[in-house]
Amino acid sequence: MKVTQEKLPKSQIGLEIEIPAETTRKVYEQVVQNLTRSVNIPGFRKGKVPRQILLQRLGAQRIKESAVEDLVQNGIKDAIAQETIEALGNYKLISPFEALVSQFQPGEPITISASVDVPPEVKLGDYSNISVKVEETTPDPDGVDKFLQERRVKLATLIPVESRPAQMGDVATVDYQAVLVPEEEGEAESPVGEANDFQIELEENAPIPNIVEGIVGMNPGETKEVPTSFPDDYGREDLAGKSAKFTITLKEIKEKELPELDDEFAEEISDMSTMAELRESLTKQFAEAAEKATTNSKEQAVLNALLEKVEIELPETLIDKEIQTMLTQTLMQMESYGLDVRKILTPEMIPEMRERSRPDAIKRLKESFTLKQVAKEQSITVTPEEIQTKSKELMEQLAGQDVDPNRLEDFVKTDLLQEKALQWLAEHATIELVPQGSLTPEATEEQTAESEPAAETSEEPEV
Repeated sequence: MKVTQEKLPKSQIGLEIEIPAETTRKVYEQVVQNLTRSVNIPGFRKGKVPRQILLQRLGAQRIKESAVEDLVQNGIKDAIAQETIEALGNYKLISPFEALVSQFQPGEPITISASVDVPPEVKLGDYSNISVKVEETTPDPDGVDKFLQERRVKLATLIPVESRPAQMGDVATVDYQAVLVPEEEGEAESPVGEANDFQIELEENAPIPNIVEGIVGMNPGETKEVPTSFPDDYGREDLAGKSAKFTITLKEIKEKELPELDDEFAEEISDMSTMAELRESLTKQFAEAAEKATTNSKEQAVLNALLEKVEIELPETLIDKEIQTMLTQTLMQMESYGLDVRKILTPEMIPEMRERSRPDAIKRLKESFTLKQVAKEQSITVTPEEIQTKSKELMEQLAGQDVDPNRLEDFVKTDLLQEKALQWLAEHATIELVPQGSLTPEATEEQTAESEPAAETSEEPEV
């Protein structure tokens, strides 16, 4: 079989496959034999239909279509194997199928054109002189105090209050009825929700504006109408951006009595026996988190700078696969929050989610292939011991889940290689650390994307 290759855009290889006459004859005869054994024609036993009757009843066109279909599938598969092509996904037939059927004659050669996606070629360019500025993450000077205060609030005792109006920091129990305000004169108010004995913490940044401010100053037993508007990004699309009115009855006020910041409190929230030990441990953890965040920022900034030099064409097969992986991760995360994705997602939302995920999928793939190429060019490797150690850690974290050990090891190897390649890039780049907030928003966004400063991370320190 003669195969001619042609490099195509988007990391594709075009194949022109000439299938010899003997093969077309054999395939055609095999199709006829298979149909003879399987087709049911009245007046003849299965497997005993004369060839001429079979051709008359089924028609030459149908038999030729079956033969060409087999020739296409097997021919492309054999060509990929013969040329040792690392194909990704399925092939794409370039030759019009109808034209192939029209041209096909048993015992005569036929030429098929197809394309296959292949792993992309990565051209890194010159990455020996990368120079970037990166904001240095520093621990929040008040981080320890803020953390301890948050824990105090979580452990607070709620004490009923009757001698004063509600104030910020209280926990209020209310009944409410909510209605949408008519957009045009003459329209009726439409109810959108109600609740009894609903508890609300009187804190800033409430999901619905003005509600907390409306309750502050009320006394138990008092009823009040509070006008508001649902945020434009509110979870219910039918309410987002709409004006509303809440009729609120305050039933009870409780204030938070916070525990003292003493050694007893330290023992309750940590393994430390004294507040001094706890503060020292927290200070160390915040410092380590800030250092880690700075390291992540440096590595990401260098990688972003390198990506500007990289030339790579990604095949659609890989992009589609990455998008699907991202969507699966998103749906699994939603389910972990207790959400029923079948009720939330409509058929129309999936294509929109795929389209929104596409830029991130492309960026993730570019980063992955770039780091893989850096590791290859710099002879960066990981040892079996490193893979086993990391795999063991992950298996302990995933205890009770169905995990394929071989796939896990492949993932770990790839992850460790990328980690080492990132470290190599950062070590060989010129990096100027600048104070937080000194870079422009655009530069900060570009150079610190996907990094999480310790002062802003939602991950709590271990206590």
